[in-house]
Amino acid sequence: MNKEDYTLLIKTEAKRLGFLSCGISKAQFLEEEAPRLENYLNKNMNGQMRYMENHFDKRLNPTLLVEDSKSVVSLLLNYFPSEVQQDTSAPKLSKYAYGHDYHHIIKDKLKHLLHFIQDEIGEVSGRAFVDSAPVLDKAWAAKSGLGWVGKHSNLITQKVGSFYFIAELIIDLELEYDSATTDHCGSCTACIDACPTEAIVEPYVVDGSKCISYLTIELKENLPPSFKGKMDDWMFGCDVCQDVCPWNRFSKAHSEPLFNPHPELLSMTKKDWEEITEDTFKKVFQKSAVKRTKFAGLKRNINFLK
Repeated sequence: MNKEDYTLLIKTEAKRLGFLSCGISKAQFLEEEAPRLENYLNKNMNGQMRYMENHFDKRLNPTLLVEDSKSVVSLLLNYFPSEVQQDTSAPKLSKYAYGHDYHHIIKDKLKHLLHFIQDEIGEVSGRAFVDSAPVLDKAWAAKSGLGWVGKHSNLITQKVGSFYFIAELIIDLELEYDSATTDHCGSCTACIDACPTEAIVEPYVVDGSKCISYLTIELKENLPPSFKGKMDDWMFGCDVCQDVCPWNRFSKAHSEPLFNPHPELLSMTKKDWEEITEDTFKKVFQKSAVKRTKFAGLKRNINFLK
């Protein structure tokens, strides 16, 4: 078998595992991203996400993460739900957090894919990455032709919008490489105009320290009073820039049972959320990414919205 055969084999298996799409790039230094990342950190747009300042070189060079790596296999997994929260006046939860924590679900799929590659092709070394290591997911996905990075800094595809997770396998196997697609944002500024906290400070640049997702999840101290009345009722994460993006009219409901919400979650009213107990929190979010804020963090966010 040659690298064309290997590439087809990997992409076919990725599809069988439920991934939306799979693109492959040559594992090499991300030259264009280096000054962007440096500028972002110098302007403190990472807020209290100090971990983004660590492993600067590794973020830009996959060969420092996986020795002798040749390919970055980028994968997308859809999480767009078929139903959303019923009470439109209730505090809102980002759609990606409705079901089980995506880290575990995707990691399992990536392990399957890596084992498949090793079984079918032979001795291949690699590592799986899901949003928790120094890897620039969106840059690799764009480089691999899976979409373009939009003005809200999320990856967008023409066929399915942007409601999906991004993950990678970095492996020491040479494959056929895909090429980047073109930007189709055009003159649209829907995401910039709609951002409740004006976090998109210029097209393609998001000040993380102003983003509602950062404020409700990453920020561990009290929410700054300057954001009072600007949170648009979001208690965990925020989907505004994606909800208003014209490309997301093509979003289709996912088919991953583990992303389905706890039966009670979507029917909870504004009153239910405001009176949520720790027992209810543990039951509804037992295996959810929402556990990251802990009960106290979610209560802090809900109280800030009152």
